[in-house]
Amino acid sequence: MTVGEEDSLFGKASRALGWSLANTAAARLGTLAIGIALARLLGPAEFGVFAVAMVALLAVLSFNELGVSLAIVRWPGDPKEIAPTVATISVASSCAIYAGCFLGAPAFAAAMGAPGATGVIRLLTLNVVVNGLVAVPAALLQRGFRQDRRALADQVNNWGGALVSIGLAVTGMGAMSLAVGRLAGAGASAVLLAWAAPGPLRFGFDPAAARALLRFGLPLAGSSVVLFAAGSVDQLVVGHLLGPTALGFYVLAFNLSNWPVTMFSQPVRAVAPAAFARLQHDPPALRRAFLSTAGLLAGLTLPVCLLLAGAAGPLVRLVYGTSWEPAAAVLLWLAVLGGFRIMFELVYDYFVVLARTRAVFTVQVVWLAALVPALVAGARLDGLAGAAVAHVLVAALVVLPLYLRELRRAGIPALRFLARTAPPALLAAGVGLAAWSAHVLIPADPIALAVAGTAALAALGLLLRPMRTALHGLRTMEAADARAV
Repeated sequence: MTVGEEDSLFGKASRALGWSLANTAAARLGTLAIGIALARLLGPAEFGVFAVAMVALLAVLSFNELGVSLAIVRWPGDPKEIAPTVATISVASSCAIYAGCFLGAPAFAAAMGAPGATGVIRLLTLNVVVNGLVAVPAALLQRGFRQDRRALADQVNNWGGALVSIGLAVTGMGAMSLAVGRLAGAGASAVLLAWAAPGPLRFGFDPAAARALLRFGLPLAGSSVVLFAAGSVDQLVVGHLLGPTALGFYVLAFNLSNWPVTMFSQPVRAVAPAAFARLQHDPPALRRAFLSTAGLLAGLTLPVCLLLAGAAGPLVRLVYGTSWEPAAAVLLWLAVLGGFRIMFELVYDYFVVLARTRAVFTVQVVWLAALVPALVAGARLDGLAGAAVAHVLVAALVVLPLYLRELRRAGIPALRFLARTAPPALLAAGVGLAAWSAHVLIPADPIALAVAGTAALAALGLLLRPMRTALHGLRTMEAADARAV
């Protein structure tokens, strides 16, 4: 590759990253606003019925096209060689999976304590077929760094579906309004993706290509199932043991706790693996870059996570209404879990760059094995709050020690990692305590939230200088690496 081609590729990747970050920010902020409106319109019971259907949809989306569409992104030759076969496998597998969803919907709804959710599940999981149809166009756009076109389709999906859902919810359609809106948004987005893709959607079947694609995709699909299970088994347990209304409270709290992860962690994850990969030839510099990034990420995110935990009661009451107040007891703990998840995801990316994927997979399997009995015990002992507490305990007592052990094996002692992350964590704990104290001492929720927010800003101000030092160090290492290359 010539210098001009490298510059062109870098420019395309940079523009794609910019569009991706803007798309993520707009989608998350929009989702938050839409979620508030729909939660107030529907109430916990109807929202819980939709949450049952959403768990089913996310489960099948984790493996619906058998992982073969990613092969288009990574294919060394012309992707048109395999695109027809990928399209055939994606659509065929998606249709077969939807048939299973349609037939299994009554049993799944009954197991989740919501027999009335059968129709919602059957309609919502039609998104699996839509997803299979657009797998190839979406992959071709990703390969061509056309995130601008992808962003347009995603925003139409998000806002178009939301407007349909809100309009139908006002008429009294309940949980079905969310399913119809989600399907309408996905359908409109699919049309845009097919129009924007570089070439028409064609079907075909090459047996040799199919065998190669399945060898590539099936392990990815299996890993996706394990990752989905580790991330969503809590919702399955809560729905099965406590019912759909409790699941609605839990999902609302989970979505709120996930906000710092999506707004702060995902943009960092978009660039950290590439930065780490450039330093693979210099292991000491790679370790320094990882530790600097860990300190930077902890300083940015942990105060926000603990702010959500300490101010859970006033936040839920003010934003969603008193009918959603039981979600506050869950948010208190899931916000703490969010802090753990942010750091775990950074470690995950670091190990992927080091090609230590077996260690990552082992941690995920152990996490899942420990989490299921803990969630069951917690839910039976103390309901929603017990399940959330169990999640935090497993993260702190099982997953964190495992990741620290693997970091030590990769040349980063646990004390060095903790030395970078402990000061922000202690300041964040102070933010959480201040927010909780404001909640207890100040009866007016807006004032309590203002005090809590001031404490978080003060903590971020104290962490500003260390974060700037870490950022400067990363830039220095990147510049040195560029000169070496």
